[in-house]
Amino acid sequence: MKLLRVGAPGEERPAVRTDDGRLLDLSSVTPDIDGAFLASDGVDRVRTAIAAGCLPALEADGLRIGPPVVRPGKIVCVGLNYRDHAAETGAAIPVRPVVFMKDPGTVVGPYDEVLVPRGSVKTDWEVELAVVIGRRARYLDGPEAARDVIAGYAISHDVSEREFQLEYSPQWDLGKSCETFNPLGPWLVTADEVGDPQNLGLHLSVNGVKRQSGHTRDMIFPVDHIVSYLSQYMVLEPGDVINTGTPAGVALGLPGTPYLRPGDSVELSVDRLGSQRQTFGQA
Repeated sequence: MKLLRVGAPGEERPAVRTDDGRLLDLSSVTPDIDGAFLASDGVDRVRTAIAAGCLPALEADGLRIGPPVVRPGKIVCVGLNYRDHAAETGAAIPVRPVVFMKDPGTVVGPYDEVLVPRGSVKTDWEVELAVVIGRRARYLDGPEAARDVIAGYAISHDVSEREFQLEYSPQWDLGKSCETFNPLGPWLVTADEVGDPQNLGLHLSVNGVKRQSGHTRDMIFPVDHIVSYLSQYMVLEPGDVINTGTPAGVALGLPGTPYLRPGDSVELSVDRLGSQRQTFGQA
């Protein structure tokens, strides 16, 4: 199942995209796609409503697609989670997940404009697999228990400003939390439809030039391990988002470090999760 939110910023309505490409309004099932919806078996209620044929159709033409979940309570990120990305940045292979937080206010829609911060000279791209939590998780009993708390997956663009991130502070937050720095979506694809999260290709191009082409099988710490690990140190709530890392090919590791500038366009895709496209503007 592909859940999404459509409409102007702040006015999104919940919807579902059916297997045959129709867009159905979920307003009669839930006021929004958020933690409360996910925690209360909302996905099952949507399945029932689809089967009953009682959901009105939406005209997709001209509708903005927003982020597929309401502003999350937190965005937890895992850095350096692909060996090739760690190598291109000159970092050692981590023995434990490298965890940092990202401001939830950075989340925007998958086709929204992304703003290069004022004073930025090192704005960079990162295509990532995002995990969306569906049930409260604390002290999970190993990776096997993680699957039961995952609602689904989405494409996440973990936009980063490397000077802010690496040169201005020993913490990474400054370079990760600039406005519009986390396009998410277009869909929240339920875990049952995605299947094995370690069997997904990730791709990103800038101005039509392919920059990243990776695969989740190359993660140092797989999805189930990450979710279980995080639950030992923080409570994961329904609607929380986990960005699971990016493969090689970011500007930081490329010859000439071709960082993003206003006017650049970035296209991202992850197998079975759809695609994104953003044009960059100036803050």
